[in-house]
Amino acid sequence: MPDDTLIDAAIAVRIHAYAPYSHFLVGAALHDADGRLFVGCNTENAAYPEGLCAEGGAISAMVAAGGRRIVDLVICGGGDRACAPCGGCRQKIREFGAPDLRIRMVNPSGTVLLVRTLAELLPDAFGPEDLATG
Repeated sequence: MPDDTLIDAAIAVRIHAYAPYSHFLVGAALHDADGRLFVGCNTENAAYPEGLCAEGGAISAMVAAGGRRIVDLVICGGGDRACAPCGGCRQKIREFGAPDLRIRMVNPSGTVLLVRTLAELLPDAFGPEDLATG
């Protein structure tokens, strides 16, 4: 049986999202290279659409704890349509995730709606290795 820890965590954190303007709740959960679990939820503010996406919150929590590599990621939106990461989050995920990173998108019931690699979501990505000096 597959490990659904990330799915459960993304569903659980989603209900804590602060989305008084869009009413679109999103939760994200990730494992880092050390196997630690980090979560985030979207957080809107009155200067809408300036806010935090769930993925960015989970990544910030990982970085604050010293993590530097995402090895698995789940995003939970509402309804039965996959909630794919926005363009900005795709780039944030790329900073800490390899092109073959698996990203699962689930609904609030835990049904996996879509699975993509980061390379499929962000082909020909610009990443940290592109800034290496030689």
